[in-house]
Amino acid sequence: MKSDAVKRLLASPVSFLADSGPDEDIAISSRIRLARNLRGYPFPCAAEPEQLTEVCDLVSAAANASGSLGCPDCFSFDMAELPVVDREILLERRLASRDFIDHPEGSRLLVRSDESCSIMINEEDQLRIQVLAPGFQLDKVWKTINALDDELAAHLDYAFDDQLGYLTCCPTNVGTGMRASVMLHLPGLVMTNKITATIHGINKLNLAVRGIFGEGSDNQGNLFQVSNQVTLGETESGIVENLSQVIRQLITHEKAARVQLLERDQASLLDHVGRSYGILRHSYKLSSKEALNCLSGLRVGVDMGLFNNVDIHRVNEMFLTIHPAHLQKNAGRTLSSAERDVVRAAYCRSQLAK
Repeated sequence: MKSDAVKRLLASPVSFLADSGPDEDIAISSRIRLARNLRGYPFPCAAEPEQLTEVCDLVSAAANASGSLGCPDCFSFDMAELPVVDREILLERRLASRDFIDHPEGSRLLVRSDESCSIMINEEDQLRIQVLAPGFQLDKVWKTINALDDELAAHLDYAFDDQLGYLTCCPTNVGTGMRASVMLHLPGLVMTNKITATIHGINKLNLAVRGIFGEGSDNQGNLFQVSNQVTLGETESGIVENLSQVIRQLITHEKAARVQLLERDQASLLDHVGRSYGILRHSYKLSSKEALNCLSGLRVGVDMGLFNNVDIHRVNEMFLTIHPAHLQKNAGRTLSSAERDVVRAAYCRSQLAK
């Protein structure tokens, strides 16, 4: 059953959180998505139900034939068959987009068992191929997804134009069809009031800054996703290198901001970390937003060596498992907003008591 597959997914550690990666104190994860469509088939927004089904089957067959996702041992979810809470689980684990789970008809999700690679079939485009890795590893992610794309292309006829490149539903994705991004934890820039100027500077470089769940999501927990905006007329390697240069600068600025706080306003920094820990360790009601912000404060303390009994990977997992769908799935029942706040607080207390 599909629900059993979601349970198996929850039982496995999330590779991009459980493993360590370069600059993991600031760079949480690196991700690249490729938009692809099949020649001879209309984009999903204009396709008939039977055409959507045919595309799902073609892409699944290509994934099986290539072995690119470890199929047949990969996870396969027909989105329309999943309960709402299970679809939200996939969003919270960054395997699916909001638009994908809100419009599940005729769509399918393929996921490698360690969740590092996945394909959304019939989202905005017929294929949204994704690779995720911990820390700041854009070069590694690009090599992995490039090989994955080549393996699939050997079994699929992509819609490609010699002048324009890969053809996509949205004109902003035409060309490489690539969206590369890095999730960063930037509390130092926020606490030193430099984050607004930093975001404005990034936007001038044709890069986008979004929240934890990408486009349309707000910043919570001082987590920011920085990604390219231009694909037409660019090369994949050029996109990766340009974004990497900006990420390196952001990491340098964030480290400098933390040092500034430690040297010039140590009391405020320690108060922020201490209050964050205290709320997580002793509260009996916690909203999602408050928990994320407190986890951000706790993570700063762990990153700067202020705790010797809190593991960074446990904190990373908590960033994921405090979200509503994970709480409800683990509780085994639907929870009201007020009930979730109580369960979330109990979960945080138990994790920090270990």
